[in-house]
Amino acid sequence: MKIGKHKINNPTCLAPMSGITNIAFRVLCKKYGAGLVYSEFVHATALTRKNEYAIKMMKTDDAETPVAIQLFGTNIKDIQKAVKLLHDKCDIIDFNFGCPSHKVTCTGAGATLMNNPDKIKEIVKAIVSVSDVPVTVKMRTGIDDKHINVVDIAKKVEKAGASAIAVHGRTLAQGYGGSADWNIIKKVKDAVSIPVIGNGDVVDEESAKRMIDCTGVDAVMIGRAAMGNPFIFSQVNYYLKTGKKLEQKNNIELFYEYLDLWEKFELKFSNLKMHVGYFTKGIVGGAKLRRRLVECKDVGEIKAVLLDY
Repeated sequence: MKIGKHKINNPTCLAPMSGITNIAFRVLCKKYGAGLVYSEFVHATALTRKNEYAIKMMKTDDAETPVAIQLFGTNIKDIQKAVKLLHDKCDIIDFNFGCPSHKVTCTGAGATLMNNPDKIKEIVKAIVSVSDVPVTVKMRTGIDDKHINVVDIAKKVEKAGASAIAVHGRTLAQGYGGSADWNIIKKVKDAVSIPVIGNGDVVDEESAKRMIDCTGVDAVMIGRAAMGNPFIFSQVNYYLKTGKKLEQKNNIELFYEYLDLWEKFELKFSNLKMHVGYFTKGIVGGAKLRRRLVECKDVGEIKAVLLDY
């Protein structure tokens, strides 16, 4: 798969996730085979106003190339200004039309824009007009099951100049519940000539292969299944190539690798403690270990607890 001039070597992408896909986690996922990684989304207006946190979220590293930075918002001028600020910081600019969070949709942004196809086309066209890097979008199937319009919108964003489309097979109303509709993703793939990335209910090797076989997508996007397990990209890539499975890598070893990257990039300690739950989920004695880890006050204490475990 190619997005603009960028060749995506593996058909697996790390989904953008708020609070999760920071630079340390992206680098780790890239190490284990993610073909393309996405940043947490950032509000275009916050970026233009030089919000300190927004600027830190946009930090990238050569080890994650190609990397996409994801924006959201509704103000065209602010979006264009934000895009101009990002030209030397990423390989791809992605725009979010898929977030179902109320704090985003209540502002008219995210997945609620699926109810305004003309506005979506206007935003994409405006970004493309000022961007020196490829522009992609992430969308849902519609706002609810009575308003499934992603195929028509996909055609519009392709005409507006988008280089690829990621489709989460759920509606805004579904949030993250119910089942993803892969049939709609297939219809999008059949309707456009640019690459399509399928998202929704890809949780392991078999489901990744089923999505590709059922929809013909160019790549799969993995979100929640990657939280605490960046090794899933190696597992899926290997399975797609060989039909065989790789044994799961030790979660504590993976967490140690994340800790090292977290220290390297000097991220927030609160973010580190958020990832504790993900990396220790499902392991023997995980609940007891988590109780000890959440009481830690610094990285040194966390490492000491892990060594004891």
